[in-house]
Amino acid sequence: MHTTEDILRASAAWVWFPRDSAQEKSDLQLVRYPARFGGGVRGSQVDSTADAAAVLDRAVERTKAWSETRLTIWTSGSDRPDLEDELRRRGAEHFDTVAVLALPLEDARIEVPEGVTAEVVRTLAQVREVDSVNVPVWEQQPLDEEGLRAELAEIQTALAAGAGFRVLGRLDGRAVSTGGCTVVDGFTRLWGAATLEAARGRGAYRTVLAERLRVSAELGARTALVKGRVSTSAPILERAGFRHFGDERGYRLTV
Repeated sequence: MHTTEDILRASAAWVWFPRDSAQEKSDLQLVRYPARFGGGVRGSQVDSTADAAAVLDRAVERTKAWSETRLTIWTSGSDRPDLEDELRRRGAEHFDTVAVLALPLEDARIEVPEGVTAEVVRTLAQVREVDSVNVPVWEQQPLDEEGLRAELAEIQTALAAGAGFRVLGRLDGRAVSTGGCTVVDGFTRLWGAATLEAARGRGAYRTVLAERLRVSAELGARTALVKGRVSTSAPILERAGFRHFGDERGYRLTV
């Protein structure tokens, strides 16, 4: 079984590099997001002997060098030094909080309502349906034909390697929900969960979650790890048996 220390370490190590992104690792991990995700720079994993002001100064300089105007910092209890006071001093907006949650897969028991189904994404048609959910939920640009095919290639490669997959949820046959997984060191990282607003509250999220946990166990994962928004998914996850291991807070700074 993974220990609390294992879980916190795995959470701190979790960072996403979208296709066509740029990244730099120094005092903290910086990732420049592509335009389809709204652009901007996201920082996390602070680890420095410098003070908070110096760390943020370097992050701002890198953001400007990338010709971006928005810097988003996700803070956690493992940061060294803690940046929150300095972010607030600079007028950064605290825009979101996520709960770090984990669940041993052998303990997963999630009830799935009738009329909702979930399937592993394997085809271009399914990728189009995933995009039709992601675009309005995440307010991102739709993928063009080349982007859809690149997305499918990534999904197929990860699935063939047992390294990850994406699930599509349907309500009465219509695609309404999706979520992805990445399997790393016995953990399945649950990410990208999205449900169309009109379909919320009817079990689509839970059905997609149950399928992600089932397939992750088949791929050898032992513990599910997720960062759930405290205002939306975190309460659902805790009712499903996930245990709370701390919070991460997002701050947005215009540079």
